[in-house]
Amino acid sequence: MQVSSQLTPLNALSPLDGRYAGKADVLRGTLSEAAFMAHRVEVEVAWLLGLAEAGLPELPAFTAEAKLRLEQVVRNFSEADAARIKEIEKTTNHDVKAVEYWLKEQVAEHPELSRAAEFIHFACTSEDINNTSHALMLSRAREQAILPQLKKLCATLKQFAHQFAEQPMLSRTHGQPASPTTLGKEFANFAARLERAIQAIVAVEPLAKFNGATGNYNAHLSAYPEIDWPAFSKGVLQRLGLTQNEHTIQIEPHDWMAQLFDAVARANTVLLDLNRDIWGYISLGYFKQRLKEGEVGSSTMPHKVNPIDFENSEGNLGLANAMLRHLSEKLPISRFQRDLTDSTVLRNLGVGFGYCIVAYDACLRGLGKLELNAQAIDSDIDACWEVLAEPVQTVMRRYGLPQPYEQLKALTRGKGITQEALTSFIQGLDLPDGPKQRLLAMTPRSYVGLAVQLARKI
Repeated sequence: MQVSSQLTPLNALSPLDGRYAGKADVLRGTLSEAAFMAHRVEVEVAWLLGLAEAGLPELPAFTAEAKLRLEQVVRNFSEADAARIKEIEKTTNHDVKAVEYWLKEQVAEHPELSRAAEFIHFACTSEDINNTSHALMLSRAREQAILPQLKKLCATLKQFAHQFAEQPMLSRTHGQPASPTTLGKEFANFAARLERAIQAIVAVEPLAKFNGATGNYNAHLSAYPEIDWPAFSKGVLQRLGLTQNEHTIQIEPHDWMAQLFDAVARANTVLLDLNRDIWGYISLGYFKQRLKEGEVGSSTMPHKVNPIDFENSEGNLGLANAMLRHLSEKLPISRFQRDLTDSTVLRNLGVGFGYCIVAYDACLRGLGKLELNAQAIDSDIDACWEVLAEPVQTVMRRYGLPQPYEQLKALTRGKGITQEALTSFIQGLDLPDGPKQRLLAMTPRSYVGLAVQLARKI
């Protein structure tokens, strides 16, 4: 096979840039290589603007026109600019230095800014620019892509919780019939878990540092010992919306990133559990799936309507969590002041979040196809009178009847029971009339505890 050297969705090695390229587009403006360059430019400019406001004798405050020019450099950054930086990198063999040189090219024709060109990247180590860029990239990806999709999923689950709050359903523990619930309560369980997971993602505070080659402001103080550099750096970071990490080695330790990745992975695990349960409910016939014109379920079995969206979501959540957990375990570890193992790993941020987005999209698509099959779910619970062994033996315990558990076990375990047989058993019990009548009136559908209220409460 002859393959073009031009990257296309058909010859891409990663499905994120191939089969799922359209779904991953939402992340390209924050987590792609070009986006990394754009964020580096934004950070370099923010540092330069801060220096120009610091009252340095060799760097007068910029005019409004000069500030506007720098803002335009950031705002108008394009893929062509990214390509030019890559061209410079072929010579420098250093990606951050290439950004610095590109910026100097951009201000070369501007007299005021060209005189300030050597203050671009002043006293910075590459990690000052990179860690701050990564903090911005992850913050924006979280706000623009990850959280909106998770919140949409949570809202959908709450909607189902309310819609199906009163729909009785036979529970299953170990795959066997168990105390009934309602379908809405089961959706409410997942909504509550996902909501807590979302809160944990929101709570992660992005950290960054601008403190030089080993975190001590060595170069800064050698040039301007009179400046309070920690306070200055904190101010630049705050204007970017970031919190300063005061104690670092050459690299920002990435502990906050690990916290974020772990939080996202936890949300993903909740969704993975949801996918498997919905898959099971579809296999039991509790749900039908809306048909899509022209769609095929099997190459040989025309009748099939497979739960492919939930399977797709489950598979991609696994890929996402494998990447996110590696990131969270690897990134906080560095030999001495630093090594470059974090640098190559950090280039996969888009991969981890990309598989998240593909998975969330598939899960939402699957939920959107669900149609309740009331006949199947009702028939299942109506045929399972043995689940009432629990309330009967519990009431027997209250009133001191002998061996309640053992009697119900002998009556029901492994063989089920008919309504008539259970009614006959209850009528023969030495119970007060009120409790006995409550048990006689009880059905598998009515034995749902507070499930309805709990579903509506979410």
